Amino acid sequence: MPQLRVPGTVSKMGEVAAKIKIMPSGMDVDLTRLKENLKKAIPQGARIHGFSEEPVAFGLKALIAVVKVGDIEGGTEKVEEAFSKVEGVESVSVVELGRM
Repeated sequence: MPQLRVPGTVSKMGEVAAKIKIMPSGMDVDLTRLKENLKKAIPQGARIHGFSEEPVAFGLKALIAVVKVGDIEGGTEKVEEAFSKVEGVESVSVVELGRM
């Protein structure tokens, strides 16, 4: 029996947008410099859509990064791992995840 191929039935997975909370290691961490270092650390297949700052306590602020992750194996895990290796980062956690 010959094979039947219907165009458009198999497609790539869509992108995923993730809000990732990055806690700096202390109040003395320069958030502007930290943002630049996070941009440099982003793995291939993902891109940063933007940053916002969230007050935590006593002047400490967390960074919230909106990251778009394409069809890559492991999803946000590679991004979390890359961010956690950046100097000045205490912890990294995904706050929200959604398909685009």
